[in-house]
Amino acid sequence: MEQFIGCDAHKRYSVFVAVGEDGRCGPEWKVSHTDGAFEAFLEALPAGSEIALEACSSYYWMVAAMERNRHRPHLAHPLEAKRRMGKSHKTDKLDAKGLAILLRNGTLPEVWIPPAELRDQRELLRLRMQLAQQRTRWKNRIHGAWIRYNLHVEASDAFGVRGREQMPQQLGTLPPHTRRSVEQQLAVLDFVESQIADCERRLAGLLEPSEEVRLLRTLPCVGPILSAVLWLEIGDVNRFPDAPHLASYAGLVPRVRASGGHTRLGPVCRDVNHHLKWAFVEAANLVAVNQRRLGPCHVLELYQRLKKRKNHQKAVVAVGRHLAEAAYWILKKREAYREPKAPRQAVSSTCG
Repeated sequence: MEQFIGCDAHKRYSVFVAVGEDGRCGPEWKVSHTDGAFEAFLEALPAGSEIALEACSSYYWMVAAMERNRHRPHLAHPLEAKRRMGKSHKTDKLDAKGLAILLRNGTLPEVWIPPAELRDQRELLRLRMQLAQQRTRWKNRIHGAWIRYNLHVEASDAFGVRGREQMPQQLGTLPPHTRRSVEQQLAVLDFVESQIADCERRLAGLLEPSEEVRLLRTLPCVGPILSAVLWLEIGDVNRFPDAPHLASYAGLVPRVRASGGHTRLGPVCRDVNHHLKWAFVEAANLVAVNQRRLGPCHVLELYQRLKKRKNHQKAVVAVGRHLAEAAYWILKKREAYREPKAPRQAVSSTCG
């Protein structure tokens, strides 16, 4: 008889519960994550077992172990799974049993499991994104010291070649402890810059042969880094039934509340892929920054129209949504970005 297994995963152990086709619940198994106990437990299960677990921070290695042992893991959306289980009490056993029942009933809210190679490649790109955020924080701290002591670097980019040439002279006017602090921050900034450059070199070698990255770069204001983020975070575009689903996954679609003939649009959802959302919003912000360079185009017209009617933030989200839906069709059809066709004007049947 086929059995459906639920796994409630924790940092140091997991709890497994099996439910048969007849709905009967088996015993609880508490399996440690150390000393090979987890691997041994999986080896003892019948090959091809269906195992449901929530998308938690440790699912990478657990899914890999299940696949090595020829099982079929199913990744569940944590919040939606809890809603569907609808339990007022919470224990490890109840959570594992609830996942097993959802899997048996065919109501498990599954999310896509990226291939192992893609999971690994994402780490490189996400590291680069974190380093870029750190670089901005260190630059802001150094700027703060400059402002506190009314110092100025006569360069368009204070951290460019010309700006860095002027800094030693400016540092000499600072109090001793502040000067030493800024010197250390500059050293950390240089190290972060070197790490970013190393990440970008590896990314260039990784993504150079990719046709998908080349096509995504045809999107307005999308360059090498943003196209890499889009490709690696979207993954297999066929997992989305249509373009609006990809835009929703990226957090660029407002909540809709409709009742009694009244429809209200709320804020965008928060439970989304934040890396993908950042990439589309970043590209949309670049549209706003580079208005003069872009010339007449749909994304610029969309931004300007919505900014005038609403505000910058909502206009940027709308442009990001357009880019997300365009990215879907680019990857689906494997074609470069094209400007949307203007709607045809209605022709009057009367003569003036």
